[in-house]
Amino acid sequence: MPKSEVSDYPDHLPDFCNLGVMLRILLGVEAMVGLAVWLQAAYLTEMWRLFLAYSMVVQPTLLLTLFLLCVVSRPLSRLPYPAGVATTVAVATITTGLVMTGMSHVFSDRRMAMSMREMLNVIGVSAIVLSYFHLRGRVLSPALTEARLHALQARIRPHFLFNSLNAVLSLVRAEPRRAERALENLADLFRVAMADNRNLGALGDEVELCRRYLELEALRLGDRLRVVWHIDKMPADVLVPPLMMQPLLENAVYHGIEPATQPGEITINIYQSNGQLHIIIRNPYQLDGRHHGGNKMALNNIRHRLNLHFDAEASLRTQIGEHYFQVHISLPCRSVSHG
Repeated sequence: MPKSEVSDYPDHLPDFCNLGVMLRILLGVEAMVGLAVWLQAAYLTEMWRLFLAYSMVVQPTLLLTLFLLCVVSRPLSRLPYPAGVATTVAVATITTGLVMTGMSHVFSDRRMAMSMREMLNVIGVSAIVLSYFHLRGRVLSPALTEARLHALQARIRPHFLFNSLNAVLSLVRAEPRRAERALENLADLFRVAMADNRNLGALGDEVELCRRYLELEALRLGDRLRVVWHIDKMPADVLVPPLMMQPLLENAVYHGIEPATQPGEITINIYQSNGQLHIIIRNPYQLDGRHHGGNKMALNNIRHRLNLHFDAEASLRTQIGEHYFQVHISLPCRSVSHG
């Protein structure tokens, strides 16, 4: 595949409204304050005094800066990356200057006002923080490329493609409309698998793709595959990573339905609660199943993608029961309309 078709995750600013991002910034900056104090102080008692004195200025300034960046996060995200970085650094510098100037008046201490040295320190710390998130995005971005390649390989996996085409051929004369529908489903799977899947998409589109995939599998598995959807409370406009559910359902079919001698049921439960989207997929589980070995690849890939897009606000948990395997995804509700 040409390099241009498998481009890296695009450069973008961190989501300053994300609790995980906020926590990383707060702890990271405090760590840098601690390092600066360690290099300056000669004694432990002096170190604690300096640390508390610096933190008294740094923490309120940092919280106010994060609040302002969260408020303007939408227009900030629309800027080109270099302009967004410059704006972020400017907001941090101006906010720090205002806070330090205010404190110098409150405590009647002109030494607390921002000097050129403090300004350079703010710019340097901001650059370090933004560089960290930029590097973190670069480290995690291969997960998106791997997800695309994995999905494409799944679509052209010989047994899936062969059985799907055979099922279509068996329907051409007897049920031409159903055969046409199956070919459309197969074409849609190829189209989505080969598309640029770096950006978030609507949950409703993801569910529709999963329905088409399961319709194709039902052609060859017949009554062995039973699917139950609980999506009455599903917010269709919530943004999710593309091709997030489909690999999980593919695993459910491959690991839970195919090895079983009896019909099996896959249940999909999607709902919203307390600002979080919950997706729960459960399938039969055979302790001695011959297909379990490859299940972790898709799960780890989806974890990386959730971490890249939502940081600590998203999670993927698995649970193995006596006769079932369950995947529970939780992520923040961000709609198409609100961003």
